[in-house]
Formats: sequence, structure tokens, C-alpha cells
Amino acid sequence: MKKIIVAIFLFSIVACGNKKNIPDVSKVQVQLTTQRFEQDFFTIDTTQIDASLQVLFNKYPVFMVDYLQNILASNPQPDTIMQNVKLFINAYSKIYETTQSTFANFNTIEKEIKQGFQFVKYYFPNYTLPTQLVTYIGPWDAMFMLSNNTSGSGVMRDDKIMGIGLQLSLGNNFPLYKDGALQALYPAFISKRFDPKYITTNVLNVIIDDLYTTRNLGKPLVEQMIEAGKRLYLLDAFVPYTADSIKTGYTQAQLEGCIKNEANIWNFFVTNDLLFTTEPSIIKDYMTDAPNTPALGEQSPGNIGQFVGWQIVKQWMKKNDTKKLEDLLKTSAKEIFETSKYKP
Repeated sequence: MKKIIVAIFLFSIVACGNKKNIPDVSKVQVQLTTQRFEQDFFTIDTTQIDASLQVLFNKYPVFMVDYLQNILASNPQPDTIMQNVKLFINAYSKIYETTQSTFANFNTIEKEIKQGFQFVKYYFPNYTLPTQLVTYIGPWDAMFMLSNNTSGSGVMRDDKIMGIGLQLSLGNNFPLYKDGALQALYPAFISKRFDPKYITTNVLNVIIDDLYTTRNLGKPLVEQMIEAGKRLYLLDAFVPYTADSIKTGYTQAQLEGCIKNEANIWNFFVTNDLLFTTEPSIIKDYMTDAPNTPALGEQSPGNIGQFVGWQIVKQWMKKNDTKKLEDLLKTSAKEIFETSKYKP
């Protein structure tokens, strides 16, 4: 297949508005508290580390196990654990100091997350939400971060606990994010989202992972786009006051370019006969986080397929205005595509 390369994103930024019918969730009951694990952890007495760790186990009986085993990846032998904890505290003490100045007060973020949980409970009343946020500091190369769908957000869930790794939210201008070794783990197109303003959407994306499991293996590109669009539609419902650029992970300029060029983007996929391809190497070009989508120009965003899918889902929901979010999740991507009649 020979693709027609079209530099759609050459310039043109346009302001856009979006009217939403946002329900009042202020009276939806949600229990949520925050514990600052990193404060307790980095201030332990390392001369009496065995006793200090026991105190932490008593205060964080569930999270402490996750932290040592899954985040620090420590060998379960007591001597090894104590040695690894000392080494980690010494190595990350400066990071801890930065997190304490950046997140001297976590109340605003907690309120944002709680409101997001209220929207989740409003739309999915039977869903069991976490009741506790636990902030922590983890190593840069923790494997669960590298494999997480949210591109190393540092957010993890264990039943009633939602862990938030503050080391990946210190602001996109934090000097260490520009370091060559860290850039190898988290390139600039990812680390630009290492900012406090992304924490709430990172948390809600983990909730969406739990609410809706996507199975894309073997599906054509357009269906994978729609599955990603469903996730964005959910996220938009859960954090309706958050900027769409934060939800998509695009820059504001990239998002506005997508909006202005929506018809051109769709025409590109139609003209190149891409919608029904199942070739993984081709699908990867449009459904993977990246600096841009080369075929659409350097100023385009990566993972542009999610934007297209989002527009298709929005059109389907508009045509089926009696449908609920649960109905959206139960409806196949194939049916949504066929009945939406999307044509921007």
C-alpha cells in the first residue's frame, strides 16, 4: 500500500468552544482521604531502620508491601530490604525535597480527584472506587511505570488504594527530566506531561482501565480508533472541566490543529484505504504515543487515532441521545462506526 503523505498540520490555530451538559454531582457521596507516604518514608530513622519500617508497616499495611515489592523491587530478605531502603533514601533525598516544595499542599488535587470520582459514581453507581490516595516517590525505572497504559504516569491501584508517584509530576521544566539518561526512559513528548495538572486525569485513566478492558488484537484500525475514542469520551465525562489538551495529552496547538483539520484528517485515512487495515505496523503509526504522526506533518500529534475515534463516538452519542455511558461501552466499535455515519 502506498500512502499519500499529506502535511496537514502546517499552521493554523483556531480557538474553539465546547458546550457540555454537565450534571451536578456535588451531592454524590464519595469517601476519599490522602496519606503522604513519602513524608513518613523519607523521615524514618535510618539508624533504627528495622523498627522504623515496622512503624510504616503498621500505618500502611497494604501499600507498604506493594511499595517494597513492586515499586522498589526489593528482595524479600529483611537485610536486603533494609539496605535497599537506605540506598533509595540517600539517592532520592533531593527529589523528596523538591516534591515537598511542589506539593506542600495536596488539597486542591485531592478535591479534583474527588470530583472526578463523584462523576464516576454518578454514571456508574455500582462501581467500587478507591477510598484512599497515597502519595509516594518511586525510582525512575520502576517497571510498572514503563508498562502502564498512561505512559509512565506513576499511578497505580491496589483495591481501595490509589498510589500517586510524585517524582513523575514535578513540572515539565524540572531539570532532571532533560537529563540524557532519563530522556532515554521518558522522551520529551512523554515528560512534557510530567506536571501536577495531569495527575487527576492519570488517576481517572486508571479507573477507566478498570471499568473498561479493551481488546484490540486483530481489530481493524477504525475499530481501534473507536475503542480509544470510548476511553476519551469516558474521561471527558469524568473530568468535564479539564482542558481537552490535558485529556488527549496533545499540546494545545496540536489539539486545535486537529479540530480545524478534522475533515482533512478523515479524508487522509479514507484516501489511503487505512480504516480497515489490520496490519500492526501500520496501526502503530496512528495509535501509539509519539512526538507526531509523520504522514500528517511534524506539527501533528502522535496517537492521532484517538482523536478520530473520539469524534466518531461523540457523533454516535449525539445521534443516540438516550444512550448512557454503560450503553456506549456495551456497543461494539463496529456497530458504532456503521451507525454513526461519521463524515466531518
